[in-house]
Amino acid sequence: MQAYCDRCGEPTASADGHAACRAARAMEPPRYCGHCRRRMVVQVTPVGWTARCAEHGESHG
Repeated sequence: MQAYCDRCGEPTASADGHAACRAARAMEPPRYCGHCRRRMVVQVTPVGWTARCAEHGESHG
């Protein structure tokens, strides 16, 4: 489980449950690392996306 929301960077244990973030993430790549809350380098292409955290590496979608 991630400690931080990968869209807004706030702790996932927030009272609102990040429903708006989950809905937005269906169409957007992550912007923050869910493990360490660092802002990630994101590249969007016509066929997908790549997000890279300096500490935890790269993810694809």
